[in-house]
Amino acid sequence: MNATSNATSGNQQLASDFFGGSDPRANSEFAARVTGNFSGTTDEILQWAACKWGVDEDMVRAQAAIESWWRQDTKGDWTTDASRCAPGHGLGVDGRPGECPESFGILQNRYPYEQSAWPGIHDSTAFNADVTYAIWRSCYEGYEWWLNQVEQGRPYAAGDAWGCMGRWFAGRWYTQPAQDYIGRVQGYLNDRVWEQTYFKE
Repeated sequence: MNATSNATSGNQQLASDFFGGSDPRANSEFAARVTGNFSGTTDEILQWAACKWGVDEDMVRAQAAIESWWRQDTKGDWTTDASRCAPGHGLGVDGRPGECPESFGILQNRYPYEQSAWPGIHDSTAFNADVTYAIWRSCYEGYEWWLNQVEQGRPYAAGDAWGCMGRWFAGRWYTQPAQDYIGRVQGYLNDRVWEQTYFKE
């Protein structure tokens, strides 16, 4: 089902200020490197993104299973706020009257916070994964200063792979929702759910 989006390489660049509210090095070091310039099977794309950004490939596989069951056509985080709808996906367009999805793709990238990544996060599996783990890497390097300015479970610091995994879901550092998400991804990782027969359709 991902054949078309897996064959579609990214063909756009992120805005030069994509990483707003972070260390400026996030933009200079990472934003320009996001290209989605890869095609292959779904698993090959996930491995490529993991290798590019220095993330354990099985963490990536597990997270993609949590977010979409590896389906690039997944839509989520439905809202009734028309200002948060992506172009072409206004209220009611995607089958839910009065609602539109905020999140798209294999890793559920959220349009309102990643507008310069549109439409690549929707159209290209590789671009979706590339954006996701560029964000993860910025977090891992300690560039997301804003995490110390909002609700948190502990002080934000560089070098915490799982903390940055929880930040993807919660937008916060070790709050309870972030910790719950970390636990879910770790459960899928321990079970290697992507290798199980029930994972395949």
